Amino acid sequence: MASRSQQTHAKRARELAVKEKRERKRAKKAEAAAQRAAGVDPDAADNGSGVPGDEAQIQATETEWIQ
Repeated sequence: MASRSQQTHAKRARELAVKEKRERKRAKKAEAAAQRAAGVDPDAADNGSGVPGDEAQIQATETEWIQ
């Protein structure tokens, strides 16, 4: 009787990782579509810092302090 090789387990792990990545991408796209449908621009709300509008708020505070 032949035993299962480690290659089979590695292949299954890779396939599962790809499937999970696709699911995360699909969920992210669905969330962005829902935001667009609600009238919020998802690209404008996210400036890459993880906190929407944070950079603009800091810059406004610095400008007030300088004046």
